Parts: sequence; C-alpha cells; structure tokens
Amino acid sequence: MIPNDRKYTKDHEWVMIDGDMATVGLTDFAQHMLGDIVFVELPQPGDSVEAGGRLAVVESVKAASDVLSVPAGEVVESNTALEDAPEKLNSDPWGAWIARVRVTTLNEETLLNQDAYAALVKVEEEKA
Repeated sequence: MIPNDRKYTKDHEWVMIDGDMATVGLTDFAQHMLGDIVFVELPQPGDSVEAGGRLAVVESVKAASDVLSVPAGEVVESNTALEDAPEKLNSDPWGAWIARVRVTTLNEETLLNQDAYAALVKVEEEKA
C-alpha cells in the first residue's frame, strides 16, 4: 500500500512537505530492492543539500546506495534512531524518515503522486 499523503521520486524516495519543511525517506519498493539495511550514513544538521544530490547513504547486505535529496535546502534534523537501528528502514519504510530539510527550492513538477508512483513500481517489478 502506497500512502497518498506524500510525493515520490523516480529514484524511490518519498517526501512529505509541511510549509518550508520536507521530510524525506525511502519507499517500500526501495527497501525491498536493497535487502536488509545494516548501516545508514546520515546528514548532519546544518548541511546544505542540492535537489537530486546525495542526502544520505544506506548500506545493505547487497550494496551501498545514495539516498537523494528531493529539495534543495538545509538539513534541520536527521533521524538518529537509524544509527542504532537501520533496519527500521526495512520494517517501517513509510514511518522511518531519514532527514528533515528546510526547503529553499523544490521542483514539485518532478514529483509523482500516489497513482503515478504505483504505476512506476508496477513497471519496475515487471522488469525485476
């Protein structure tokens, strides 16, 4: 079930926008493709991030992957609970956010709604 309270990227990040704040996480599809996540390198509060640039790195038993920032802006908070329990990204991908960013720029036209993201996932599942 893909929540309809957020937007999605073609790279399988989700973002929830609240005013000038964006909360970013990994989708269920992303965590499933990564496998068991064993480590997360989080951004630090105060870090500047560019839209489409690296926000964090997740390491799984399969590979290390960049998590891309959806907006450009400044990291306000990282989910430090993931340092001790990175597997929360597997067990609760819709609740286990990675970082909160104060948005300076966000191109909402590049984001997918629930239906468009579901269609993308269906195509990618058929390829896999």
